[in-house]
Amino acid sequence: MRVVTTAQPRQDLDVQPTPLALLLLGREADPRSERGVECPGDLPSPSDPDLVERARAAKEKLGDKVFVLGHHYQRDEVIQFADVTGDSFKLARDAAAKPEAEYIVFCGVHFMAESADILTSDDQKVVLPDLAAGCSMADMATAEQVAECWDVLTEAGIAEQVVPVSYMNSSADIKAFTGKHGGTICTSSNAKRALEWAFEQGEKILFLPDQHLGRNTAVRDMGMSLEDCVLYNPHKPNGGLTVEELRNAKMILWRGHCSVHGRFSVDSVNDVRERIPGVRVLVHPECKHEVVSAADEVGSTEYIIKALEAAPAGSKWAIGTELNLVRRLANAHPDKEVAFLDKTVCFCSTMNRIDLPHLVWTLESLAEGNLVNRIEVDRETEQFAKLALERMLALP
Repeated sequence: MRVVTTAQPRQDLDVQPTPLALLLLGREADPRSERGVECPGDLPSPSDPDLVERARAAKEKLGDKVFVLGHHYQRDEVIQFADVTGDSFKLARDAAAKPEAEYIVFCGVHFMAESADILTSDDQKVVLPDLAAGCSMADMATAEQVAECWDVLTEAGIAEQVVPVSYMNSSADIKAFTGKHGGTICTSSNAKRALEWAFEQGEKILFLPDQHLGRNTAVRDMGMSLEDCVLYNPHKPNGGLTVEELRNAKMILWRGHCSVHGRFSVDSVNDVRERIPGVRVLVHPECKHEVVSAADEVGSTEYIIKALEAAPAGSKWAIGTELNLVRRLANAHPDKEVAFLDKTVCFCSTMNRIDLPHLVWTLESLAEGNLVNRIEVDRETEQFAKLALERMLALP
């Protein structure tokens, strides 16, 4: 996978910072990460009162040449300019269904833009307004680590029995690995169907990279036991597991998680039930197993949105997912009481890197004929990643 950008880093520092400092500032690239990290150039000031009008004017100038995608977790200031909103896979498919758009501006994170590039035509150019908008979960599984894991499974004599299933929230490299090894991709909506399919192909599943979605789907939705699941830690020799543990397991879960959903706890659930009598707790399946077990309902982002739409007036809800979406749902349903599950504010920090100044800079650059921050997956990676995605699309 490679990231193409026409922006040039600024050279206005009086001192030479260390490579680590440059990385933290978003001005260098880390080849071990699923996201490209480079400075996008000089941005408009966030205090510029004309930002909204500038974005509107640039988008109008581009017309049908641009198609703006907005993930549910994006800020309201960005969402207002999205042509469509949705979860990562829905948006990637929406982009593929818009072949007349020359530029796909993906207001989300890096793996989402990669998926859009994989599914769109070669003539379309996918742009990410801030290349530092990555995903901590996706970064928890690198191609090198997963290849090493497969070596461990091979040495244990079980690789031929294992089918990889990778969550949509993974890099193109991981999707390609999955495609090469006969596996499929899943979303939080179809994880159960994906696991059922995988168990028809083999005896064991390697689930990447979110341990919680894998565990919750296997135990809560498919009736397996927690003992059927083992946790593979890529930072320990042999994943921290014995050969016997690997051979006995049905689900080999990667030690990855969502930094937002991982914050919710059983204490959060108990506390909100005390504060709001009669509340229904609705959480995303990326939450920990004990949180999912304590909740009233569990479902994907789209499930959460539809549940609130169908809920009766006067009902009370505590939602365990990203705060931008929860606030948007609360505003959209003033006849219902909608609360954030945790008392602590919990935005997705990398999603929030896409702000109005970055969007304005992107749209104005494209309107001036300057292609910036293009996300382009190399041919071989795209071929195998697309194979894994197509297996998912073929699921009954």
